[in-house]
Amino acid sequence: MSNVVVLDNGGGLIKAGQGGERDPAVVIPNCLYRPLTSKKFLHPTTTLSSTNEDLTSAAIRRPIDRGYLINPDLQRDIWSHLFTSLLHVTPSSSCLLLTEPLFSLPSIQRSTDELVFEDFGFNSLFVADSPSLVHLYESSRRPYGLVSEAQCSLVVDCGFSFTHAAPVFQNFTVNYGVKRIDLGGKALTNYLKELVSYRSVNVMDETFLMDDVKEKLCFVSLDVERDLQIARKHGKDNLFRCTYILPDGVTHTKGYVKDPEAAQRHLTLTDGAPPARAVETKKERDKLEVMEKTERKIMDLTKNEFDLTNERFLVPEMIFQPADLGMNEAGLAECIVRAVNACHPYLHPVLYQSIILTGGSTLFPRFAERLQKDLRPLVPDDYQVKITTQEDPILGVWRGGSLLASNPEFESMCVTKADYEELGSARCRRRFLH
Repeated sequence: MSNVVVLDNGGGLIKAGQGGERDPAVVIPNCLYRPLTSKKFLHPTTTLSSTNEDLTSAAIRRPIDRGYLINPDLQRDIWSHLFTSLLHVTPSSSCLLLTEPLFSLPSIQRSTDELVFEDFGFNSLFVADSPSLVHLYESSRRPYGLVSEAQCSLVVDCGFSFTHAAPVFQNFTVNYGVKRIDLGGKALTNYLKELVSYRSVNVMDETFLMDDVKEKLCFVSLDVERDLQIARKHGKDNLFRCTYILPDGVTHTKGYVKDPEAAQRHLTLTDGAPPARAVETKKERDKLEVMEKTERKIMDLTKNEFDLTNERFLVPEMIFQPADLGMNEAGLAECIVRAVNACHPYLHPVLYQSIILTGGSTLFPRFAERLQKDLRPLVPDDYQVKITTQEDPILGVWRGGSLLASNPEFESMCVTKADYEELGSARCRRRFLH
């Protein structure tokens, strides 16, 4: 069998490596970036959070927008660097297992096939969707678990571009049951940028910096009203206030949290904690507003740091309550219920008991607890709700692809270059439909 390259081509990160391995050899951002110190766009060689380069106000070009390939030329450039400089593979003697978002348009599929066969000359290609690979990996990890025995699960993929709730049955995604929310990690970062820019320092150009802030400081609230009251307090009573130091380009080129221990104080709150006392009198309320305005002015003058309070939990709250931001979309819990209800009634109890969370946006602390809390009132009482988070939600899809690539029958499932040249893209794609 030829060498299999497994490529999880996400909107945020590319995960790539050899089939049969446990972890990908390369994880890099799917973009080109241009720091202020450079005149041309550069290829990232590692995840940009682990590099010491100054990325302040770096410009970014991405080939994927809202989950779909919009710039094949840019994607070709990124893949070329990946295959030659990082993976060191020879496409003509290799097979490619590629992940593609659900409901990709035929024109985009055609562009992808041209990239794989005509530009790079891969020997053969197999295209898979994320939910089926996640299901495959989870069922192989627990051969005697419900997911494996029932061959049925509901995969909730909260990625960079959007969030899918996808029922999977016997390793095939049930397409008519898939529901989508147009919110992902990118939208959350953009919302955080807007909040911080409006309240303290202009960070609209600081994509990498605000990604770091989001990953280090944001968390999911179990009781939003209570937490909003706590966020208005001052001093040590405010468990959410923390300071993020901006890079100065001289002593440090990366931003960092001023007091990491203080930033973790919110974890002491439990779901049943009593709500904070409301601000009662008009005098107290006026005093609070004056203090907030004064703090904001001081923060604006320094320009070297900014404080976060309620932004920390209001940003991930978008996924659960998009309507609060004026978006005409259902929240994640309602989205899951609609996905389950689109399937056969016999599958409902099994789907609710085998919800699998994957994707980088599920890494927020208490994400699964909040989803359980929101989902329980919407599900019939005689059904159990069980939510499992993957051990590594970012690499889960790639590991499923690696497992599939090591299957002895994998080669017979692929489309070869000869098939593509004889039949064309549309006919070849039918092999991946179900």
